[in-house]
Amino acid sequence: MSGTEMIKIVPVILSGGTGSRLWPVSRASFPKQLWPLLSENSMLQDTALRAIGSLFTDPIIVCNNDHRFLIAEQLREIGIEKARILLEPIGKNSAPAIAAASLLVEEENPHYILWVMAADAVVQETERLIQLVEEAASLAKQGNIITFGIQPTRPETGYGYIQKGDKVSDAQHAFSVKAFTEKPDFQRASQMVESGQYLWNSGMFVFSAQTMLQEMGKYTPELLSSIQTAIQQRKTDLFFERIQLEDFEKVPDISIDYAIAEKTEKMLVIAADLTWSDIGSWDGLWDISAKDEVGNVAIGNVVLENTQNSYIRSDDMVAAVNGLENIVVVVTKDAVLVTDRRKSQDVKRIVEKLILANQKEAFAHTRCYRPWGYYETLASGHRFQVKQLVVNEGAQLSLQKHYHRSEHWVVVSGVAEVTRDTEIILVKENESIYLPVGTLHRLKNPGRIPLVVIEIQSGSYLNEDDIVRLEDNYNRLD
Repeated sequence: MSGTEMIKIVPVILSGGTGSRLWPVSRASFPKQLWPLLSENSMLQDTALRAIGSLFTDPIIVCNNDHRFLIAEQLREIGIEKARILLEPIGKNSAPAIAAASLLVEEENPHYILWVMAADAVVQETERLIQLVEEAASLAKQGNIITFGIQPTRPETGYGYIQKGDKVSDAQHAFSVKAFTEKPDFQRASQMVESGQYLWNSGMFVFSAQTMLQEMGKYTPELLSSIQTAIQQRKTDLFFERIQLEDFEKVPDISIDYAIAEKTEKMLVIAADLTWSDIGSWDGLWDISAKDEVGNVAIGNVVLENTQNSYIRSDDMVAAVNGLENIVVVVTKDAVLVTDRRKSQDVKRIVEKLILANQKEAFAHTRCYRPWGYYETLASGHRFQVKQLVVNEGAQLSLQKHYHRSEHWVVVSGVAEVTRDTEIILVKENESIYLPVGTLHRLKNPGRIPLVVIEIQSGSYLNEDDIVRLEDNYNRLD
């Protein structure tokens, strides 16, 4: 590859986290990177939009199977329709994801440069970031692996740290790396910041596919071998590339820091003077959000009196707060969180308790997104459940039946095309149709506006796993 040849940079976005410290907004079914927490776009969308332009190829997104349609739709909303979406059947940390992306890029050109970034980090100075990425790409062409260290503004116990070494000659912002340090306690973090030798570990990396795979072959050959097999055996599913579970189960679970960054002799760090945050807690979100004159962030249906330095958010009912400071209050349709803002890192422990208690609120929202639209639970009780279904124009549910429940559909707006056994019936606004237990049925929106249906379920068992799919546009028959 000649020195004058244009550098091709492939954005690689890792979207595998659940963001449990931002519960009850962020949950496994709809994690923080898919929410618009700081702008009109989701964090995933803002991340993808940073890598738009002649310097970049279409992105690779590495995510889990459950979020595939949500991610594809969010990318489509911002005009990205040719992303390669690689599906991991189970979470295996960052090293396998980066290895898989590197192998995909190698298939096209081993000299292409990858820019790996998390889907849930915020960078406010995009133009400055791109300048630093170009500098990193030039260093990556020379066989280096570059990470980005953020100039710390305070002692932060929620971040890892990178100790700078010597300045790299002929590079404006690059240094060798002396050491990586995992999340320190407050005293140690204070000492690191005061020394001026340490940077926050952003988790962003720039390298060529060839260099990363060579280093993995040297330091983690078992991981590389198992990922090579998984990528060779992957299957194409609609516009997704799906790694098979039996292949991925054999892959070691390890972060890129432990697998490569702490071992390789090719690691450099760029000291980045950027406003950056991984939004790892409600306190972190408060810190980076625009505030009123007394330090409050108020979002949604909120009324405040004599309240200071707080983050208050309500997506549903009125949240009224009086005479408090340094708190977080978050209200969703099915949960309320109240915490000291400075202890919001501990929200993860609450989620762990909810998981142990098998509380569904730990995992899922009342609104659940599907490739055809979404449904939202409105009410439930003994042997009944009421949901609102919203079906996108031209979309349809799978052809299915239930063994334990009957369903009654009432059309609120739009026109429904309903398959009921061998019949096809048009159901209009304010009309309804009954589907007895065992009936083969399907709901389709043939119109040009969203179809809104109230679904009343009744029966002895009402969970979502009582669905037998016979046909599905979205390959969900497994």
